[in-house]
Amino acid sequence: MDDCPKDICAVTDSSTEGVPASQPPLDPNGTTQRSSEELVARAIAPVKREFLRPPPSSRTTQNNPASDTNVKQPQANVVQEKKSKRQLKRERRQEQNSPLNLCPEIAKTGDVNACSYKDKCRFSHDIEAFMAQKPADLEGDCPFIKADAPCPYGLACRFAGTHKDNAPIATSNLLKKSSEVNGLSKDVQKLLWKNKMRFTKADAVVKSLGLAGPNWKVKKLVDKEEDEVGLDGSHAADETNCKKVVDDSVDCSECPSTFPAVVNAEEACETDELRPLKKAKLLVDEKCSDEGEDATVLENDNEKNSAETELADNVLAEPDRSPKICNLKDATVLEKYNEKKSAETELADDVHAEPDKSLKIHPREKMLIDFREKLYLAPLTTVGNLPFRRVCKTLGADVTCGEMAMCTNLLQGQASEWALLRRHSSEDLFGVQICGAYPDTVARTVELIEKECTVDFIDINMGCPIDIVVDKGAGSFLLTKPLRMKGIIQAASGTVDKPITVKVRTGYFGGKNRIDSLIADIGSWGATAVTIHGRSRQQRYSKLADWDYIYQCARKAPSTLQVLGNGDIFSYLDWNNRKTDSPELSTCMIARGALIKPWLFTEIKEQRHWDISSQERLNILKEYVRFGLEHWGSDKKGVETTRHFVLEWLSYACRYIPVGLLDVIPQRLNWRPPSYYGRDDLETLMASDSAADWIRISEMLLGKVPDGFTFAPKHKSNAYDRAENG
Repeated sequence: MDDCPKDICAVTDSSTEGVPASQPPLDPNGTTQRSSEELVARAIAPVKREFLRPPPSSRTTQNNPASDTNVKQPQANVVQEKKSKRQLKRERRQEQNSPLNLCPEIAKTGDVNACSYKDKCRFSHDIEAFMAQKPADLEGDCPFIKADAPCPYGLACRFAGTHKDNAPIATSNLLKKSSEVNGLSKDVQKLLWKNKMRFTKADAVVKSLGLAGPNWKVKKLVDKEEDEVGLDGSHAADETNCKKVVDDSVDCSECPSTFPAVVNAEEACETDELRPLKKAKLLVDEKCSDEGEDATVLENDNEKNSAETELADNVLAEPDRSPKICNLKDATVLEKYNEKKSAETELADDVHAEPDKSLKIHPREKMLIDFREKLYLAPLTTVGNLPFRRVCKTLGADVTCGEMAMCTNLLQGQASEWALLRRHSSEDLFGVQICGAYPDTVARTVELIEKECTVDFIDINMGCPIDIVVDKGAGSFLLTKPLRMKGIIQAASGTVDKPITVKVRTGYFGGKNRIDSLIADIGSWGATAVTIHGRSRQQRYSKLADWDYIYQCARKAPSTLQVLGNGDIFSYLDWNNRKTDSPELSTCMIARGALIKPWLFTEIKEQRHWDISSQERLNILKEYVRFGLEHWGSDKKGVETTRHFVLEWLSYACRYIPVGLLDVIPQRLNWRPPSYYGRDDLETLMASDSAADWIRISEMLLGKVPDGFTFAPKHKSNAYDRAENG
């Protein structure tokens, strides 16, 4: 073909002389090896003969084993030295001291005296050294220069040459986040770090359901061994028993102060629990010891014993659940936060004075979201970030959901986990997805999200097949624990007024589906919608989704529970067939199909196959880059973060085969594309499964990669479907 490089199209094999290079090899009989029907039966994409590309020569591969110089090559015989934590910390400090790590305050204003930390600042204040080493500016305009608005990165921006000289000075990094919400405030983060956040609603609901976790277990242990309370008021329960109770629990923040010494950080991490009591625990120890010392001044032994016994009973019967204030600074933060929340409570009390607890809102009377006929973008790990969701919104998605966030990490105040909850103003119908193993952990998380975030619904993941999630008792492991599923859904729906939805798989083991027996109960437990992925946990993403079973579950579901199907939607025909085959389905969730071709939403709404050109696909990538720079920043770090996620997305997008190149349409999700030429050089480049070619595309969008740059996809090439959460 004219568009193919001459060095690639050249035919060197004498057995194919006279045959166009784009045709597949011939049998000895002179016929093609396989027909389109045979290729489809073998899950191989039936690309037209004139576009097929001869497989690479094994001789060439042996001579050039590492042709992709910018890609990490597997080194089976080389043992890479693992860096220690101390060495990594030293490297981070050296990077901070680099002139390229300019102080943000100085970068914004261009004034070396702008930093309030002066010599104590950990960043560089040398503007001349920074400008001498700063990489060249990228082509294009700064994404933050809109209506004379300042760029929050100032001198550090990779588009600084396009800044206006008379633009006002940026005073806050929040300027670049003006269209985003659901950020984690510093006050809330500090309270979460020190385990001082109040969860009154969640704790009350969990207690009323009899799912109080360690509280009722410890109380039961105390009652059983109450006769072993010593004269000094200490309990005789040994650390082994208490440790067993803690290991079986969920939240150690409300354990009675009788057992302060056995909860430590390692145990909490191993059992996927919340942060340990830390300083609050030590204060309880000091309080108990002080009370013991005060009791020793009693001269009468009988009075002493009775006083201490009464004190021990009070401690065991009603543990102190109020936050422990360790210092004046913590008290100020807590007071400030409580004032804010008390003002909101007073406003609510003015509207609903003296509410009758017997008139509690029934789950069916909560605000519901009508998912019917809406195009729902599934929560997708890594690639389903905020910029990608914005792209899908521009292409027709109606409902978006954030990436799966772990409840434990949210309750610990991890900023990286809270970033998964961020919402853009264009996401008019938005939910967050959380994953937890126990009712009290999930209940506290949904209460925290309702307080601090603006969301339309909260989705609970009970289908994630990843080992690290399942091993902690969350995700699809819950499919083996229906009573725990019940407790989690009831606790979450009883804590917040936001709609609670659930995402599940057909079952845990292949051939042992069980959601059909639970579908009616899921609605009565308080869920307003359930999404069923038509595979078991054991299947992961192999084989096709079992839509017949999804239809069966939809027919059994009560009228108050919306059922959404998920699995293998890759064209508007797939969407139409699923909706026609089962009118009971509210809608279908689109996951991996959107990763490979996000314009699938446009195809469904316009009811057509879009033979999109390579330039149109490049424009979508450019839009994603612009959204990424607005989200992650336009400085060096933001540019490289955007590049990383562009490459992650390209590792999926390369599986798309243009409609005009196929003998049979539409493309199926399980088809493996052969090596083929595109209709132009750019389309050929986008079809490559080589990371070196993905890097070339990223350089077209974000400039040349830094020296020593390497990239390896987060997923494995033979398991590309891992992006979807359940």
